Amino acid sequence: MMLASFFSRLVGMHIPGKNSLYMSQSLKFFSPCYSGEHIIVEGIVNAKSNATKIITIETNIFKNNKKIITGEAKVMVRK
Repeated sequence: MMLASFFSRLVGMHIPGKNSLYMSQSLKFFSPCYSGEHIIVEGIVNAKSNATKIITIETNIFKNNKKIITGEAKVMVRK
């Protein structure tokens, strides 16, 4: 679960950044990760609704080019 906190940073600092509201996050765990191991955190915008101002982001964490966590985030972009 500690790795999933990186998704919050991804949403709040990078995609979409400030003025966003992190609404939900689904998670699926495939492998463990231990202290000191290198990871890559990735977010891909899959959908955007202009009416509701909600974007859907595919979230992934990789270790040694192997996906260890995947999920989907819903984020509302406020102005």
